[in-house]
Amino acid sequence: MKTEDLSVFVKVAEVGSITTAAIKLDISSSAASMAVKRLEEQLGVALFVRSTRKIRLSPEGEQYLPMAKQALDTLQQGLALVTEQKQSLHGELRMAMSSEMGRNLMRELLNKVQRENPELSLRLHVSDSRVDFYRDGVDVALRAMTKEAVKESQMYGFKVCNIPHVICASPNYLERNGEPTTLTDLAQHNALLYKLYDQTHNTWELINEGERVKVKVNSNRAVNDGDIVRRWCVDGEGIAKKSCIDVAGDLLSGKLQRILTGYHVPLTEMWLMLLSRHLITPAVRLIRDELKQVIESKRQRLINTYILTEREWPVSNEI
Repeated sequence: MKTEDLSVFVKVAEVGSITTAAIKLDISSSAASMAVKRLEEQLGVALFVRSTRKIRLSPEGEQYLPMAKQALDTLQQGLALVTEQKQSLHGELRMAMSSEMGRNLMRELLNKVQRENPELSLRLHVSDSRVDFYRDGVDVALRAMTKEAVKESQMYGFKVCNIPHVICASPNYLERNGEPTTLTDLAQHNALLYKLYDQTHNTWELINEGERVKVKVNSNRAVNDGDIVRRWCVDGEGIAKKSCIDVAGDLLSGKLQRILTGYHVPLTEMWLMLLSRHLITPAVRLIRDELKQVIESKRQRLINTYILTEREWPVSNEI
């Protein structure tokens, strides 16, 4: 049943003429007549009693008219509500994310969202430690995790994208120390490491021609902040294994250079996590959509400049 047909029916009942109703609705008389006919066929009753001179509601039409008006009013209210929420979000959103995401990608993205929605209040929890939704008072968290981990968490999640990683270094570092081309070479270089909960990630899992290998790297520094690892790498202090999302700008500008391209890092995934689907708000959906758009732009630029391939950064089919 078309909303337009209901509107024509109500207008014809109001003015008592198909021709007049058509003029007021800015449609042709034949289109108005067909709309009434379609509605009558769907309902299986005659809504009007017609004569050569006039048209009036049938008993069934009189019974149906108030319900048609109510249905149109409800649809209009729903449209107004959705439009208002889309145009200007409001309320408070409490969101958790890693330090690197917070300082870079999300800082810029949330600036844009809040400029367009000034009544939306943001409360951010930025830390590389795993957030506790209850203790930290968080509504939604941006996390790198697998689909299996999402299921085990017993929470609700939106998958945002796949996350490829690359091994990279600055041109300055490579000029001073040479570029490693094998894992044996890599062992002779200084790796910049990420640590969390006193666990230093000094074993890198890589894939070469379909075979997974683990290599222990040497390092003179580690930190519990992913953004500092990136900055150290740009400064020329060593080699790092970094998310393409985090270092896309550095790779595109030439501040960092991808190395050991024959070795690939297993994909991870980015998810927006909530305690319940009932906590999904227009603000959460907007941030998810904005994230997808911004990250897809980074993906396309890396692929178009041959830094990465489609196979290395596959599109996420999650909705």
